[in-house]
Amino acid sequence: MLSLKKRSPRGRRRLAIGAAGTAVLLGSIDAYVLVSVLVHMIGEFDIPVNHLERATPLVTGYLLGYTAGMPLLGRLSDRFGRKIVIHACLAVFAVGSVVSATATELVPLVAGRALQGLAGGALLPVTMALAADLFPPRRRPAVLGWVGAAQELGAVLGPLFGAGVAALVGWRGIFWINLPLALLAGLAIQYALPKSETRRDGARVDLVGGLLLATALGLFTIGLYNPDPADGVLPSWGPPTVIAGTAVLAAFGLHQWRSPTRLLDPAGVAWRPFAAGLAASLAAGAVLMVTLVDVQLYAQTLRGLDSTGGALLLLWFLIGLPVGALLGGFTASRLGERLPTLIGFAAAAAAYQWLADLIASDAAGIEPALALAGAALGVTIAPLSSAALRTTPEDSHGTASAAVVVARMMGMLVGVAALTSWSLHRFQEATADLDTPLPFGIPEAEYLALQADYLKALDAALATQYAEVFTAAAAICAAAALVALAIPGRVRARTSSLTAAPPG
Repeated sequence: MLSLKKRSPRGRRRLAIGAAGTAVLLGSIDAYVLVSVLVHMIGEFDIPVNHLERATPLVTGYLLGYTAGMPLLGRLSDRFGRKIVIHACLAVFAVGSVVSATATELVPLVAGRALQGLAGGALLPVTMALAADLFPPRRRPAVLGWVGAAQELGAVLGPLFGAGVAALVGWRGIFWINLPLALLAGLAIQYALPKSETRRDGARVDLVGGLLLATALGLFTIGLYNPDPADGVLPSWGPPTVIAGTAVLAAFGLHQWRSPTRLLDPAGVAWRPFAAGLAASLAAGAVLMVTLVDVQLYAQTLRGLDSTGGALLLLWFLIGLPVGALLGGFTASRLGERLPTLIGFAAAAAAYQWLADLIASDAAGIEPALALAGAALGVTIAPLSSAALRTTPEDSHGTASAAVVVARMMGMLVGVAALTSWSLHRFQEATADLDTPLPFGIPEAEYLALQADYLKALDAALATQYAEVFTAAAAICAAAALVALAIPGRVRARTSSLTAAPPG
């Protein structure tokens, strides 16, 4: 990969990362594009509106591909080069879009979404690794900030993009439009990226290990994703699926111990800061998913808003994410990865505690707290990615980048399952002694008064539940801030030979 640095002038490096970042944005938009049109889609597949949970494979299918394939595809990019893997991802993304656009039954539509997720998810870690190929450590965090902002911007633009395209040409147009977009991204990648050399110095790919890890991550994704958390922590299929995933993960660990070729070779990895970055990414994912779920629930239960109103409230948080990602990349490029990560998590802890206090006291104005929480979490994105790249050898950057994203995704799934379980238990405790008023044998006025008191008590219990969830999120962020102390600090000029590359 060093050849990219030697051959790429400043303008072409920027064009290359811009083209790859655009591909990341394309994949990120499709992760959220169905949110606003799901109700319109399911009518064609004979799914009643009151059983939206039957359509959740459209979400889990994308998540499955998005999470499971990252480590192996990241390693393939280490072996064969970023350019060919990005081209392959764009091609698979286009194929998945065609399958989805032409599907007349739910199963092929889910398969198409899984292909889209597989390709779209791999684009992010491969582009992160590309940033390490093209830019020296001192410039790298700022570039990763732009890549992170592109990824987070998809959450803001995805629902709007889906609603707009569906209004003009129907929901199938959402998938058809991906074909010219993927083609344009591929042409930009072909022009902007120089031909990368295939490594032949023993950097083999552990296909067996990659497939085992992909299977384990896929099982965890299916088992932990619960379309209706009100009915339980895990779905009915959750426990056996998670147990199966644990067994496959154990098999992966045994294979890595015995195999001469490993998915991530431990030689040259600074394990303490690398593990700290993964733990912090796990925490960020947990808090992120809890916010996405509980803000919507809060809006529709206590605030009395519809789904659109809840989405608009959540938008305060989502807009803060890409803004924070840019700020975090800019800061880390000047101060190193440790300080902005520490400040970002500390600010997020303060924001979530502020949010919890506002909800507990039934105070207005949670929007600024949401915006601060989003921006603070966004600040941590680029430094965590940069730290993973700086603590691993150059020929493992694709795998390291994938590990950061996978840690974040698994944090999202585990975090929402754990905090949902805890919050539902607390709500049941708070309402166990409440008696539901019945309009029999008492005057109407007395019944209405009892009903008002009962609803007030339920609202109070709900407020306490949400406040405790966000207090827990604040505690997770505070713990992540402490973990961030193990992340590398300021980059010195002689830290790595990569700094010999010309400044971008």
